[in-house]
Amino acid sequence: MGPQFMDAGVPLDRARFVVLPLPFERTTSYKKGTGKGPAAVLEGSLGVELYDEELGRLTCEDGIHTLPAMRLAGPAAKVFPRIEDAVARLAAMPGKTLFCVGGEHSLSHATLPPFLRRYPGLGVLHFDAHADLRPAYEGSPHSHACAMYPISRTNRVVQVGIRSIGEDEARFAGRGRVKTFLWHEHRDMRRLIPRVLKALPPLVYLSIDMDGFDPAVIPGVGTPQPGGYLWHEALDLFRAVIRSKRVVGVDVMELCPLKDTVASELAAAKLIYRLMGYLAVSARRAVRTRPTGRPRR
Repeated sequence: MGPQFMDAGVPLDRARFVVLPLPFERTTSYKKGTGKGPAAVLEGSLGVELYDEELGRLTCEDGIHTLPAMRLAGPAAKVFPRIEDAVARLAAMPGKTLFCVGGEHSLSHATLPPFLRRYPGLGVLHFDAHADLRPAYEGSPHSHACAMYPISRTNRVVQVGIRSIGEDEARFAGRGRVKTFLWHEHRDMRRLIPRVLKALPPLVYLSIDMDGFDPAVIPGVGTPQPGGYLWHEALDLFRAVIRSKRVVGVDVMELCPLKDTVASELAAAKLIYRLMGYLAVSARRAVRTRPTGRPRR
């Protein structure tokens, strides 16, 4: 194994990809431990080969810079503005793609707004077992169960992998700006991908809750649900979206490391590295196919 790709010492100004660890947990309603997710992903990256066997390349050579984990003690109303300011600064840096690593999924309330302001018409691909469309949960509008609600009021949200919806959020799923692909109705990824691409606008933000995967693939999550997509099914989706759309930011949330296995954090780290590889390859393909402006002969 090589060194940790997320801790390779690449200066921020030379990095193509930036990782922002956000160890925040306050509203998780089932298992506790998502606040330890970012550190676990960093540790899990030690088990990821730097050579990507699918892409046949060393994605780390594009430059990956991992920032120190933010200190996020306190309620969401105190913490989220600080995160939003940090994300806004990083999102404004040219030539970089930001990966926000949580932490509970309520963090999307802070990570998404800077991108929504920067990219009018931005859509969100929401990969998750849960709809996360509650206006409030257990008295809090900042709950992880509300992660997509505020965004869905203003921007297109396309949900994939959903297999748990509360009665109070069912009225929002598949309505208005929300396109919800329930897992039990869309288990064939090959048929699903064209529908997802059609539903998404040209500019996309990826919001990935690790419980969107089948627990057989990633058991260490805060709120597991039976069913879900397997490893290569999910990668097929992410690859297709990155090839067809312009992905401007990514968050990876809700890893909850288990005591007796490191499989989940290893998978989360490899997912992040693979997504970086897809983005790098897609960017190079776009440069090669860009019109030169030269007249035809």
